[in-house]
Parts: sequence; C-alpha cells; structure tokens
Amino acid sequence: MTAKHLHDRRIKTGNGPVRLFLANVARRSTTYPLTTPPMGILYLAAYLRTKFDLRIRLVNQKVENYTTQELAQEAIKFEPDVVGFTVMTPAAHQVGELTRAIRQALPKTLILLGGPHTSAFEEKIFDQAEVDAAVVGEGELAFEAILNAYLDSGDFSEIPGLMWRADDDSVVTNSGQMPLIEDLDTLPMPAYDLIDVPAYWKLQSMPPVARRKYLSLVSSRGCPYQCMWCHKIFGKRFRGHSAERIVDEIEYFTKKYHIDDIEFLDDIFNMDRRRVIDVSELVRKRGLKIKLALPNAVRTDILTQDVVDALADLNLYWCSFALETGSSRLQEFTGKRLNIPKFVSGVEMCVKKGIFANGFAMLGFPTETEEEMQLTIDTMGNSRLHTASFFTVTPFPNTRLYQLVQEQWPERLRNLQYSDTNFATIKVNLSDHPDDVLYGYQRKANRQFFLNPNRIYRIVRDYPQPLLLPYYLPIFLQRATKGFLKRDSQA
Repeated sequence: MTAKHLHDRRIKTGNGPVRLFLANVARRSTTYPLTTPPMGILYLAAYLRTKFDLRIRLVNQKVENYTTQELAQEAIKFEPDVVGFTVMTPAAHQVGELTRAIRQALPKTLILLGGPHTSAFEEKIFDQAEVDAAVVGEGELAFEAILNAYLDSGDFSEIPGLMWRADDDSVVTNSGQMPLIEDLDTLPMPAYDLIDVPAYWKLQSMPPVARRKYLSLVSSRGCPYQCMWCHKIFGKRFRGHSAERIVDEIEYFTKKYHIDDIEFLDDIFNMDRRRVIDVSELVRKRGLKIKLALPNAVRTDILTQDVVDALADLNLYWCSFALETGSSRLQEFTGKRLNIPKFVSGVEMCVKKGIFANGFAMLGFPTETEEEMQLTIDTMGNSRLHTASFFTVTPFPNTRLYQLVQEQWPERLRNLQYSDTNFATIKVNLSDHPDDVLYGYQRKANRQFFLNPNRIYRIVRDYPQPLLLPYYLPIFLQRATKGFLKRDSQA
C-alpha cells in the first residue's frame, strides 16, 4: 500500500485516539461448542495500547454467537479507523461476506487479517476477503509496524513478511520475516478488561467442563518438535514466560476476578521441567489456592515424577495427552517421534495423582495400514485415559503434511472442504483405504474406547461435573456414526 493509498484510508490525524476494532471470527455449534477467551487478540490489544493512543472494542463472535452480518454490524457501529480479524480455517468462510460488508459501509477503514488461516493460506486469502493487509505468524510487532505506517502516512513496503494489497489491486508479499519476541516477559498481561469475563463462565471452555469460573492464560510460544501436520505460527523454538511472571499473572487475575481456576492453553506447558517445578513452589510460597487445567496437552513422554508431583501440587485436575498414533513407524514418519511406552506410563503417573486424563489421537495418515489404525485404538483403549478424541488427519497448506500429499497423492485433496467443520467430523481421507474403511475405524475407536464398562465407571466417578455428562452425548453420537450414512462416506 503506497503512502497515498494509506493517506486516503486515514480518517483522523491528531484528532483523538485511533478507533481499533478487533474480533475473533468463529461460531459455536452443538457438536463443537468450545469457547475460550480469544488469547491472541487479548495479548495483541494489551501490547498495542502501550504503544499507541487507542480506543479498542474487542469481540469474540462465539460468545454471542453472532451471525456474520451481526458481527459486521458490531464493527460498523463502532466506526473504527482500523479493523483486525483473527480467524481459524474452519470459520474462514465468513470473512468474505464480513469484510465486504464493512468495506461497503466504511470505505476508508483499514481492514487487516491474521491468525492461523492467514498463516496457512497466505496470499490466497486476498481472493477470499476484502482486506488491505494480512499478517503471518506472531502479531504484535507486525501490527505495531502497520499502525506506525498508518499514522505516519508511510507505506507497507518496508514491513518484513507483510502481505498487502497495492493500489492496482495486486497483492505484494514483502521479503524477510518479522522477528519473534524473544523475551515474553516484556509483553503486558492480556487485556481481560476489554471483554466480559463472566460471560465465558456460562459456556463450555476447551476442557469439556462447563459452567465454571475460570480464566485462560498462555505461558509460552513455539514448539521444537517437527510434527508434519502442525503450524509454524510461533516458530519451532520454545519461548516461555519466567516462573515469576506466570505466578504474577495467576495472582493478579485470580484476585481481580475472584476465581481459583486457571487453564493454560500452551502447546507444551511442560517443555521446561524446572519452570513447572518453580511455578508450583512459587504458588505455594505466595499462599495461592488454585486449580489448573491443561487442555491443549502436555508432551507426555518427557513427563517425570517430579514434574507430575509439581502439577498435582498445583491441583491439576484436567489434562490432555496427545498420542496421535500408536504406531512407532508412523511416529517417525510424521516427525512427532513420541516414545509410546513412556506416553502410557506418563498418563498412568498423572491418573494416579487424581488427574482426569483426556487423550488425542488421529486416524487416516498417508501409508497408514489397518493394523496401525487398530494399534492406535488399542493403545488409547488400554491406557488409563478417561476420555479421548479420535481426529481425522487433516492437511493444511504450509505444512509438511500438505506438501507431501500434494506431491504424491494430489487427488486426495481434490474435494477437501474446511468450512464449518472440526477435526473429528471433517470428511477427508489421506490414507490408502476407502472412506468406509477409515470412517469405520473411527466409529470403532469411539465404541471400543467409550463403551468399556470400567472406563464408563471411571468417567462417572472422576469427571469434575458428572451431572453434565449427558450434555456431551450429541458429540459422541456424531463421532460414533461418522460416515455411517452412505451420503456421509461420499461427502
């Protein structure tokens, strides 16, 4: 975007704060009701208001479950100078209608897009949405550079890695890459004052434990493992808050909102063994009474007894454990390289401490045999996990998995539809087997895992809110019948 184009977009120069509308684009559904605070834009808003004079309106579409047009009207009513949307791919079908409505009503407003969908699809999103620029990867420094250009009548051409729409409507991708924030402790705490926190207590958060007073936090970014299906939004290197900063956030927010329940949404909360132990010790020294959930999963095969003890001392009551596949061959093939026996023992260590254990697995890898599918089902079923999700292997652009399938089996991507779906119900098959075989194993996985009498007893006994278990029956039925109807298997 040239200086002239930016100047045309600007509404005010030195005439009060810049009006910034930020929104997480996604809707709730009966079979995917998970609703958590939009951590990405909460951290982004907190950072930006330390750099600029802003008036911010922050919306999570899932909370009110706005339609696309209703979300557009919320933005338009605010009369923003700048709009920023974060979106994941299953919800990205909304951004075309959403951005066109805002552009029509507010032709001078700067419209920006970020989040996982942008990082996956890159320049293709400009064909889908009426946006001026798009940010790939971590958002704080890039958004700061965009606002500086916007306010200074500069241009976007010097912002590393930025994708933007030029005056002739062509899309430009700048060379280079915006640096990652090395010291996460320099970031301000998430801007929870911009949202209605109690509204989230009435909805189901990421752990399927509904109606509880809690807060979400993120204590780290980046993952050093090389799983072929995974994004690279935060890089492939672990960066974490210090133990002191983590406990500062816990203390501040638990006292401010009078809560004792914290869920950390990190990819690998336990990556730094010493940090986990230090957090536990600091919480004890400060006399904080909390309980903890880790719904995104820990790296199970690096768990040690002292780390499990520290997590138990933090009153960890819910934790997810990601096996993905029970096949050692596929562990190597996919790059996850999980030690399966250590996974099983890690789950057992946690369950012995009274932690409710939820598992993740995937079926449908390229080259996966029927025996390997059954091995995954058996490994999950024979473990001490209470609950489990058997997801469909799903390729997203800009991942090694997608590249491999595109090169060797492009026909398997032909009918892939991401819109308005989730990893358990999406109809995609990257395996060498017909749909009815793959979906048959997914149905079998849910039946074999959940219809075990001992497991049913353990779920009812250990689930934090057993009276709410019937609430999840529609989710189980959808997963247990996936592809059962002929039209499903042909979708």
